[in-house]
Order: sequence, then C-alpha cells, then structure tokens
Amino acid sequence: MAFLKVVSLEKALEIINSFPLKPTIEEIEIEEAHGRILAEDIISPIDVPPFDRASVDGYALKSQDTWNASESNPVVLKVIGEVHAGEEPKVEVGDGETVYISTGAVLPRGADAVIEFEVVEREGDKVIIYKPVYPQAGIMKAGTDIPKGKLLLKKGTKLGFKETALLSAVGFERVKVFSKPKVAIISTGNEIILPGEELRPGKIYDINGRAVSDAVKELGGEAHFMRIARDNEKSLKKKIIEALKYDIIILSGGASGGTRDLTASIIEELGEVKIHGIAIQPGKPTIIGLIDGRPIFGLPGYPTSCLTNFTLLVAPLIRKLLGMDFKIEYTKKKLAHKVFSVKGRRQFLPVRINDEVAQPILKGSGAVTSFIEADGFVEVPENVEILEEGEEVRVVLFKF
Repeated sequence: MAFLKVVSLEKALEIINSFPLKPTIEEIEIEEAHGRILAEDIISPIDVPPFDRASVDGYALKSQDTWNASESNPVVLKVIGEVHAGEEPKVEVGDGETVYISTGAVLPRGADAVIEFEVVEREGDKVIIYKPVYPQAGIMKAGTDIPKGKLLLKKGTKLGFKETALLSAVGFERVKVFSKPKVAIISTGNEIILPGEELRPGKIYDINGRAVSDAVKELGGEAHFMRIARDNEKSLKKKIIEALKYDIIILSGGASGGTRDLTASIIEELGEVKIHGIAIQPGKPTIIGLIDGRPIFGLPGYPTSCLTNFTLLVAPLIRKLLGMDFKIEYTKKKLAHKVFSVKGRRQFLPVRINDEVAQPILKGSGAVTSFIEADGFVEVPENVEILEEGEEVRVVLFKF
C-alpha cells in the first residue's frame, strides 16, 4: 500500500488530539494511590496538628509563673499530674502548678508553654525552674503545620511517597485519580520471537513489545502485551480484534509499503485510516487510525524509530487521558559536534546527554544500541541541512 495520507507532525498531533477519548475518574483506596495522577484538588479537612501539643518532653505550665525565675531566685511549681501522647488530659493547670508532659501529647487546659525537663530540677512533687519561659515555648499550636482549608495538592499531581504521606496526615482514606488508560501492545513480523525461545537463523528477539509496554507503565498507563502477530492477514486481524477491548492499540512493525505489511488494509477494513505516513525521519511509515472509536497506531519496527514515534505521537495522548496537557515536552541543549540532515524532511536524531551537551548517536535507526544509548532525540527542522557544533537544539527526552 502506498503512503496515501502523509501529513506533517503538527497535523498528526491535531488529528490524534481530536480522537474521541476523554479522561475518566475513579476513586481508589489510599493504599493503591502511589504513582497515580490526582483528579481533584486536595484541601485539608483538618488542622495539623489537630490540637495544641508539646514539642518537647518537659513540664506544661503557665508561662507567667516563671517570668521572675533566675539562678539566684528559682521558681518552684507543684506537679499535679502527667499527660502522655495519645491521652486526653484529665487535669487543668492552675497558678503555681505544672504537669509532666511527653512530646506529642495534648497541652492541658490552663497551660500556655512547656519547659524541657533537662533544664529543671525535680524533687518529689516539686519542680524547680531557674529561667523564664515565654508563651508558646515548647508547644506546637493547632494548625501550625497544616491549617484547615489549605490547598495541599493540585489536580494533576503525580502521587509519590511524600504526597501519599501528606494525604494520610490529613486523614484521606480514599482519593479520586484519573483512570489508567488501557493500552494493548502487539509486535508484528515473521522474524520476531520472544525472549527465551530458540534463536534460529533469520530470527531476532522482540524489543519493542517490552520497551513500549514499560514506557506505557512509566507514563502511568496500563500495558497489555498481546505478544506477536505474524505477517499474514489472519494472525494480525485476530490480534487487532482481540485488542479492541482496550482503550488504545499499538502495533510495531508492519507499517511500511511492502506487500506483506497488512496493517493499513486491516485498519481500513475494520475502521478508518486517518494517517498513513508522517513527514519525519526516521518513522515516516507510521499508520494511525480509528476502530470503534479506539485509536490504533502502527509504529515502525526499528526500535529507535518505534520509540521516537511513541514519544512524539502516543505519549501525548496517554498524558491527556491522565489529565495532563497534550503536548511534546522539549529541553534545550548544545550540540556536541556538527551534523548534516536531509533538507525537506524533519529529522529526529538520537542523542546522549552529558550535562548541557547533546552528543549525536550516528549508528542508524536499525541499530539496537542507537536506542539503548540514547537519552532522547534532537529535532532537525525540515529547512535545515547543517547543525553547527555548539548550536542550541531542542531535545525530546526518553523520559516518561
């Protein structure tokens, strides 16, 4: 099949962004929330701490009782009880009185400060104090750490261990997150075998199935590797039909114009081919279509081309379904040495990043190590033939 619907990268992204998929939201237990994307702003429902509490082990007292204390004129207070963490105080501190209190315990009524036990002397039910204590010393007021009503986390935040700890601190048992897009991954080709199988002449181990599946997971999606479809209509069509229970379908290989590349004709039979060819290098023979409202991507077979086009085309859609912006993220680096490009076609050149420098990898998209050694790729505009050493370039990172 010839390339019938070749488009620019911008047009391809416009078409993908128009696909009828929208983010969905689910509520999950906090135990399952790590790594998920928040679908709501989080407002603290409580003060943290929820009560005035001691921040040291010592004695809770009325600060004004100590204001005249000195080494030569110590103040003596009567100990009327103890308060430990987790207990509700059953005593009230009056004038000339004090209560032993442990760190984290609720400050008893009447007290407005805590003095450390190390700087006082205890004699039976008496405490001897040699220095003044000022109001609020040794205590943490309710809401000092987190006040009730404070915005803690914004919608779209990825929940790491710090964020889940914060949710726990304010009592969240469940949280609303964006549902994980379910992505089917199918490798294609008669030459492809799975790791663990015997490597016979003419065969190669599948790379793209593993790489794309784990890239989907790193983005926050749910990957379903459906193994390998062979280069015949029956095998490939069966796999595609099985994959229609998922949100997105990704195939690698079988996207060029060769007689055995059936992807486009099967998509056309089952749905509609939206794009057959993108004006970029590598990765021109990319197919994008819709079947029953589900996007299907036929990516090139070479690992570097496959993962480059995944990063450019599929990753923005997955991010969108996770409540994030639909966009390609760039960073800027300086080129390590001069490179030449083909004028008239936008090129993406794999590079390794060393500090602020992008080092081109010139092994070709067919080399496995072109992808393995690359941190990302440099965009070379279609009207540019030479990029000079030290020139600032835009780099898209293989970072999900």
